Amino acid sequence: MNSQSPPKSTIGIYAIGIIGSFLIMAGLVWVLRHYTQPPAADGARIEERRKAAAELSQTTTDQLNSYGILDPAKGLVRLPIQHSMQIVLQEWQNPAAGRSNLLARLKQANPPPPPAAPSQFE
Repeated sequence: MNSQSPPKSTIGIYAIGIIGSFLIMAGLVWVLRHYTQPPAADGARIEERRKAAAELSQTTTDQLNSYGILDPAKGLVRLPIQHSMQIVLQEWQNPAAGRSNLLARLKQANPPPPPAAPSQFE
């Protein structure tokens, strides 16, 4: 049997090609990491985020604990969460009546859209 091994120059070229492709991939990863890193959060940005979080927390707390009118045309109002839970407990003593009331309120809050006008091409 005569087995021929590839010349050493061919093996060297393949090795350089493989190492070069790994170096190119490493360079691309480094460049992409550089361009996709968000800017560092400095003190002003941290304070801005804390202020926004505090405002959001205050707003949601006020909405959960106060009355309000959401949509006067549909008759939608916002109730405090404690009052809403009491109403739910009272209504769902009879599950069939509670379900029908819930579906009626859902239909009132989200009426079906009007039928679409036929296209001139139909």
